[in-house]
Amino acid sequence: MGGLNADWLSQLAPAHAPPPPGWWPPAPGWWGLALLLVLIAAGLAYWFRRPRARLRRAALRELKRLENGPNDDARLAGELEQLMRRYAVAAYGRETTARLSGAAWLVFVAEHGGGDLAGETGQALLRTAYGSPSGADRDRWLKGARGFLGARR
Repeated sequence: MGGLNADWLSQLAPAHAPPPPGWWPPAPGWWGLALLLVLIAAGLAYWFRRPRARLRRAALRELKRLENGPNDDARLAGELEQLMRRYAVAAYGRETTARLSGAAWLVFVAEHGGGDLAGETGQALLRTAYGSPSGADRDRWLKGARGFLGARR
């Protein structure tokens, strides 16, 4: 082993650590997490900001409250009529629905999903809602209102 210097460790360069990794660009996992968070936020914004769907959900919640409410036919008829009118004005516009009354209103409701309120059932709803007691068919009233409120435009 001739010719080797016994002090060979002193000839090595001083020890040094590699530089710390930079924060940019992030690792692929962070990109995936960022994309996932953006997609979740966009999905939630879309779900909660769709005005038509939000309006429909609110109207159907109100209808469920009316179904479970008191059994007074006149009160139910009046509140159903008001709910359907408020929904129609909000969903289809004031110009289209505000001036409809009587048979024209019932035709509009029937054409937009409330087929159970066409004919005598709808007339009975209107008469009962506006103070003239008549034969009450609560189940058909509620079914027709549910069809009208739940119909997709």
